[in-house]
Amino acid sequence: MDKKYIVNTLGKCTIQSPLNTLRKYDHIVYHFITDEDRILHDVTLKSFNQCKDNNIEPVSFEKAGPREFIYFDHSKTKVAIVTCGGLCPGLNNVIRSIVHELYYRYNVNRIVGIKYGFEGFIPKYDHPVIDLTPDVVEDIYMYGGTILGSSRGNHDSGEIVDALERMNINILFCVGGDGTLRGANDIKIEIEKRNLKIAVAGVPKTIDNDINYIEESFGFETAVTKASDIISYAHNEARGAYNGIAIIKLMGRDSGFIAAHAALSIQEVNFVIIPEIKFDLFGHNGFLSHLKKRIEQKHHVVIVVAEGAGQFLFENAEIKKDASGNTLHNDIGVYLKDVIHEEFTHRKMEFTIKYIDPSYIIRSAPAIASDSRFCNQLAQNAVHAAMAGRTGFVVGNWADEFTILPIPLATESRKKIETDSELWFNVLSSTGQPNSMTN
Repeated sequence: MDKKYIVNTLGKCTIQSPLNTLRKYDHIVYHFITDEDRILHDVTLKSFNQCKDNNIEPVSFEKAGPREFIYFDHSKTKVAIVTCGGLCPGLNNVIRSIVHELYYRYNVNRIVGIKYGFEGFIPKYDHPVIDLTPDVVEDIYMYGGTILGSSRGNHDSGEIVDALERMNINILFCVGGDGTLRGANDIKIEIEKRNLKIAVAGVPKTIDNDINYIEESFGFETAVTKASDIISYAHNEARGAYNGIAIIKLMGRDSGFIAAHAALSIQEVNFVIIPEIKFDLFGHNGFLSHLKKRIEQKHHVVIVVAEGAGQFLFENAEIKKDASGNTLHNDIGVYLKDVIHEEFTHRKMEFTIKYIDPSYIIRSAPAIASDSRFCNQLAQNAVHAAMAGRTGFVVGNWADEFTILPIPLATESRKKIETDSELWFNVLSSTGQPNSMTN
């Protein structure tokens, strides 16, 4: 089996899980998993037959879930939770569920929250550490944001591990996106260099849904739901004016999943522009030409654009990065608004144009019901794996099953929309936009 799909473990699991005590008439309430329980990456019959014919083992992920024997002794275990990066619906749900699962199912009652991301480990910032109990986290799922605060930026893994040692931490839960997970892996490597027995667990937080080998990340469903409402309002605005144009910019730094799914959910969108597609502005088959035809036919139009789309239009712009090293994209929404305004004014066309950027409103929203449920399940499965001594992993989902996989596998590339996929064809069918807008 390819080692890059194998999650590291701190050692042999010899402690009987407290979940074993939850029995009814000799029937085990929990279905315990073993090392042999794995989830296939490609579940198609064609892939199965190819592996069978070539006598090779198919690629698979470790199945998440509780184990009958665990690594950590609850009476001697101390846990830390940190949230990093931008805000995302569901952060408080994940914090609450980790605390509840540790406290009520594994009898771990020493849990601390690290304030303001990895920055909270660094002494010079002097951020406090807070005790997390079921009472403290009881109602936090009702609110957006994170009670622990967050921050961006890379910090020295050596200083972070120094702090973990000072606090006698046994398990660290890192809740964050691509940059956070890379930082978590650096921490895990530093822990290994020091021969420490500290587990590092990742819970994937990216509203863009762009983490590799993970079908969906928490916050995504809420983002799509909130975006759909906003698109509906924008459609009313556009339709209420003669030649009304509404542009809505949604999150999606490198991947257009929110834009695509939101457009499918409301089906009032006429153009979806995502980072994965190239397009021309001008020319007989350019975007502006098709936009003009739509206006002349229906006298209103709704355009959804992902924040990372069309960056090739800013070739001479200065490249800037945020504290985490992510490229700060130029504002494609404002750019399109200005270009459309200039083009239609030049053509002496009557029009009105509205530009809406709801990104930070969506990021700060509390999780909707389906997302809240998903957050709880991710958190619970992260706890199961960490208590069993798994380390350097991220919990995810694949083929409708919860999985754990090595962090480097999840961060080796970003997940993107395949432009020949069923998803993108569905978007094209829903919007009616041409397959290509290049000359």
